[in-house]
Amino acid sequence: MIDSPPRRTSLYEEHVKLGARMVPFAGWEMPVQYTGIVDEHVTVRTAAGAFDVSHMGELRLRGDHASHVVDYLVTNDAKKLVDGQAMYTCACNESGTILDDLIVYRRSAIDWLVVCNASNRAKMSAHFARAAKDHCDFEDQSDATALIALQGPRAFDVLAAAGPEGAALSALKSFTFRDTTLAGVRCTVARTGYTGEDGVEIFCPWNDAPIVWRALFAAGQPIGIKAIGLGARDTLRLEPRLSLYGNDIDETTNPLEAGLAWVVKLDKGDFVGRDALQKIKSAPLARKLVGFEVTGRGIARHGYPLRDLAGSEVGICTSGSPAPTVGKNIGLGYLPSAMTAVGTTFFVDCRGKNVEAVVVPTPFYKRRAT
Repeated sequence: MIDSPPRRTSLYEEHVKLGARMVPFAGWEMPVQYTGIVDEHVTVRTAAGAFDVSHMGELRLRGDHASHVVDYLVTNDAKKLVDGQAMYTCACNESGTILDDLIVYRRSAIDWLVVCNASNRAKMSAHFARAAKDHCDFEDQSDATALIALQGPRAFDVLAAAGPEGAALSALKSFTFRDTTLAGVRCTVARTGYTGEDGVEIFCPWNDAPIVWRALFAAGQPIGIKAIGLGARDTLRLEPRLSLYGNDIDETTNPLEAGLAWVVKLDKGDFVGRDALQKIKSAPLARKLVGFEVTGRGIARHGYPLRDLAGSEVGICTSGSPAPTVGKNIGLGYLPSAMTAVGTTFFVDCRGKNVEAVVVPTPFYKRRAT
């Protein structure tokens, strides 16, 4: 059997022009870096960066019962959303483990958009389609939808420089969205993101994404805008402790042990996985996902074993890297609950070498309120 070649987003040529190093990712050929991970990371923390995240999945549910279908499939309380509001949530299976983490957007009571991870698109599209059957209309709009993230403390300066429609977007509150026009292209713009910084995510028709992309760079050039690849996207999300599906969460983890209990509303009514999660909550957790700092000489990486001070393997590192803003080597990992108190020391097995680490409070980084 011959594997299919990676797909390309409609911004592929833009990435090539900017000198991106392209790599396979979740079935796509995506930019991992342009000028360098640290430089791109610092740009987002201090100015503004643009990300191509068109590989993400967009699922649309419409009809009188769409709200009930969405609410039944997610752990958070979708019924509390009003028109133009979004929320972060998980979707679980009947065992209470995580199928995916999502952002749900309520366009109206009968019109919902669900954004899923690229690696889970086929799984989540089928999951929502099955639930929607005979209840509401379902459409996987991923192939027709491009998504550009504009993140950083000067993201709204870039939008304002792009025109009056962009300037008006500064009125958006966090996790709200609106339809607008940017560079003559009809878009949906949401004040959401995955970097720990302020900014927006811009949905637009697939073939129009290059128009929007070029307009943002033309407007943002005096501000210092840069294109940002997957490498910096990972370090940016790790500092504010934002979970990465396939690393920190997956179908072997549940939201409670992953530190996502805040998106599990057991009192909202029935939803997929509720009974299992209720049972999990009723007993002490065997393990928890913690943040840690590597205090010895080494860098923690996904998959490295975590060991107690006697040298026994007790956990696993799920994410780890140097943190440019924090100036330390940091990581996330699952440890036995008895070892999760802040200040607890342990070892990270860095390729056969036990390197000292300590549990620290998270998030590692939090932007200053403006």
